[in-house]
Amino acid sequence: MVKDIDPVVEHYTSLFGLGPFEVREVELKGFIYQDEPHDCRLRVAFTQSGPVQIELIQILEGQSPHSEFLQQKGEGLQHLRFLVEDCPAVLAKLAEAGIKPVWHRGVPVFGYLNTDQIGGVMFELVDARQMKRREGIDE
Repeated sequence: MVKDIDPVVEHYTSLFGLGPFEVREVELKGFIYQDEPHDCRLRVAFTQSGPVQIELIQILEGQSPHSEFLQQKGEGLQHLRFLVEDCPAVLAKLAEAGIKPVWHRGVPVFGYLNTDQIGGVMFELVDARQMKRREGIDE
């Protein structure tokens, strides 16, 4: 989470040689955050560093785990993403253990799980099949 993407992208590029970054603005509608519908707008920047994808997020408006993190903790590492083969099944199993997504949309092909009590970092689970479709990769 960052307050302003541009200086962070410039810093990461000049200091660490990361990039190029793909920067875009996204409007997220119909998302459920803490059991209530919330829309939000984010500015995001992505780049790869070997097998690790770096995602910078700047909240522009609305309520989301990102806005809450920035208000409570300031800039920093907000979540780690994990690809899973059957996100709905994994989320259902976690729900049985009392772990429910704090942020999701519709059919649960992704979910942010609050794991602050263990390690202090939120987990994002994303259905690998959906990610491949979104990136245009055939299975």
